[in-house]
Amino acid sequence: MDYEKLVTVMRKLSLQAGDRIMEIYGQDDFDVKAKSDDSPVTAADEAADAVISKGLRAAFPDVALVTEEQAETHAAQGDTFLIVDPLDGTKEFIHRRGDFTVNIALVENGVPTRGVVYAPAKSRMFFTQADGQSVEEAGDFDKDKIGAVTPISVSDADNAALMVVASKSHRDQATDDYISKYAVKDMKSAGSSLKFCLVATGEADLYPRLGRTMEWDTAAGDAVLRGAGGAVVRFDDHAPLTYGKAGFANPFFIAHAPGVGLKPA
Repeated sequence: MDYEKLVTVMRKLSLQAGDRIMEIYGQDDFDVKAKSDDSPVTAADEAADAVISKGLRAAFPDVALVTEEQAETHAAQGDTFLIVDPLDGTKEFIHRRGDFTVNIALVENGVPTRGVVYAPAKSRMFFTQADGQSVEEAGDFDKDKIGAVTPISVSDADNAALMVVASKSHRDQATDDYISKYAVKDMKSAGSSLKFCLVATGEADLYPRLGRTMEWDTAAGDAVLRGAGGAVVRFDDHAPLTYGKAGFANPFFIAHAPGVGLKPA
């Protein structure tokens, strides 16, 4: 894989998709439909998906593509593929909370190795460079030229005073019970894959997810966190979270800085 080309293409497509999303976000009203699993989908999901999938197929025709919005791609098999969630955090989008992201990632041998997470309403852009190091880009987000980037890295976690981030839309008692096992200094809520990025930048130490997610929800954020020195592990046995699973469904997981002393499930 030509990682320089990949990063350039993923970044540009995320920005183009973000433009389409924000056009629809700015409208007074937009249609919300329900998918077969009762999760919501909007015109923004579909418009962003069209931009990204067309661009990825043109640039990387020989790499399998899995995207949330195209059910036929969910039959893909193998451990190396591009994976897309064109609008992660649809509920945040619908409620106009801004915590939604464009997620594009490359999975190689079951591991997300490169990814981009773009939050257009918050003007935050995180991605892995060709060398695998994760960065946050600041500036005007020129589609053809990467602006000023800052390497990001996870915190040196203080287990006596942890910063925890949890889901804004999917918080439950089981999550709170697990968090209560830790010495928590402060907690914050965030939507979508931004939670991975907050751990990657050291703004949080720990993100437990005790709920249903799919690989397209997590791959890009997982790649960014790995490139910042963090890890994503299964909740039950703390083994690394792997990708290319049948049906692309994830088990419960924990994203964390390596200094966090993980508690048993």
